[in-house]
Amino acid sequence: MLLVLWQGLSMLVAHRLFPSPVAVSLQMWDAAINGPLLIDLGRTLLRASIAFVVAMVLGSALGIGLGRVRWADRLFSGWLLVGLNLPAIVVAIVLYIWLGLTDLALILAVTINKLPLVTSIVREGVRSFAHEFDELGAVFRMSVWRRLRLIFVPQLVPFVLAAARTGLSLIWKIVLVFEVLGSDGGVGYRIAIQFQFFDITGILAYTTAFILVVLAFEYGFLRPLERRVVRWRPVQP
Repeated sequence: MLLVLWQGLSMLVAHRLFPSPVAVSLQMWDAAINGPLLIDLGRTLLRASIAFVVAMVLGSALGIGLGRVRWADRLFSGWLLVGLNLPAIVVAIVLYIWLGLTDLALILAVTINKLPLVTSIVREGVRSFAHEFDELGAVFRMSVWRRLRLIFVPQLVPFVLAAARTGLSLIWKIVLVFEVLGSDGGVGYRIAIQFQFFDITGILAYTTAFILVVLAFEYGFLRPLERRVVRWRPVQP
């Protein structure tokens, strides 16, 4: 319905700054076959993937620690709040000044911006653990490994998935913004060039290609994974 509406409006407006979805699709196909679209997508996805993995691993570890150790939570909760509200653009500019316009600076900036979000979600998940399950493990004298596998991990996984989905949606956007600020390739870099020429068709073509990749990852990987790992939870009536 949205595509039909878009097509109708483009025919009604009939202006080069309001291209039709057909024109955008043809531009995207041409950029993929004859242009650098696939290379730029690969660079952006690689940067986002590295930042995502690093932030998830570090954020999950910090979140578990802050959720289980109260004195550490009291000590670092203020800094966590600062990290959640620190403007992403400031982090990117400072790291670009310190490290130059490099992939390391970009990935580090994205990781720093995502890390507090993952930490806070996982921390709240650990805080919400049911203590009766711990008591059950103690009664049955479960080993540490069995407690982790049967009690701790199943309760933690939904929060890790929530942090992954929320953080991933943030990473996609931040990577593109940082590439616009300065990089040697990527979707954001190409959009910045097209902006200088007011090439709205090219901008929408690259944006559409990126959105299709995000949707494919969401419905092809994240949602099936979520259904699989939380199938033990009772279905709500």
